[in-house]
Amino acid sequence: MYLYSEKRPWGAFHVLDEMPGFKVKRITVDPGGRLSLQSHRYRAEHWTVAAGIATVTVDGQVRTLAVAEFMDVPQGAVHRIENFHGEPLELIEVQFGAYLGEDDIIRYEGIYNRV
Repeated sequence: MYLYSEKRPWGAFHVLDEMPGFKVKRITVDPGGRLSLQSHRYRAEHWTVAAGIATVTVDGQVRTLAVAEFMDVPQGAVHRIENFHGEPLELIEVQFGAYLGEDDIIRYEGIYNRV
């Protein structure tokens, strides 16, 4: 079903598809989970909420997204996903760019000592 999965302190991600130039992930953010405030040098992202309620920050603008709502994250934008609710948050993330490795993360702030 998944190409591969990785557990993270905030939840997990599962890679659904990957080809040159794009990658599709299912991201699960546990209740109370918060990804690092981060940016990417080489990729843009598109998030769609599949279940739950997401609080997203992109370049200082904070929005709440419900099921079927989405957010585009331009390459280089400083961003974060948070789950302040009691149910798991499920998102579909599509990454676009020349390089899609997990090491293309610049962390600015985080609660899991990974900055």
